[in-house]
Amino acid sequence: MIKASPPPGGAPQGPVHTEVPDGDERPRQVCRDCGFIHYENPKVVTGAVVVWQPDDADAARILLCRRAIAPRIGFWTLPAGYLELGETTEDGAVREAREEACAEIGIDRLLAVYNVARISQVQTIYRARLLSRDVAAGAESLEVGLFDRASIPWDEIAFPTVRWALEQYFETEGRDDFPPFGNPPDASVEIS
Repeated sequence: MIKASPPPGGAPQGPVHTEVPDGDERPRQVCRDCGFIHYENPKVVTGAVVVWQPDDADAARILLCRRAIAPRIGFWTLPAGYLELGETTEDGAVREAREEACAEIGIDRLLAVYNVARISQVQTIYRARLLSRDVAAGAESLEVGLFDRASIPWDEIAFPTVRWALEQYFETEGRDDFPPFGNPPDASVEIS
């Protein structure tokens, strides 16, 4: 008798062992007492390319955060992080911008979904507007900044997916007639 719904506490309460459950193809941790199957699934990361463009500005400015936490301390990234339970990816992107850059944003649309299988991540990246220029470093950021395209510190970008998102944002700047992007063809993802 194998149960797919979690017991109280959300994890097996008795001794577990590894087996391939009936109807499955992969080894899983299964509770010997209650039959609960513990599925380990990819983590979802959500974030946004956040743009500040007041009416009188010539060029959009992109919000970047210099990381204060591992991995890649001191490198620049988009405001992004792990999705919380019970949260939509849009709500998570808004929360991450608030936590990392004290920024209030409005989500425009989905820009990309990246698959980083090596570390079991799926990343959803949105295009968003910065609702106020008031930003400041949150607990996970050393500093934050608003960069025009020419001043983005490309050699100090933390992760390949951040570079992809920035490039794909600039490719579609001013357009709404595109499907969400995925991993670029033949792109390798090395995230430490």
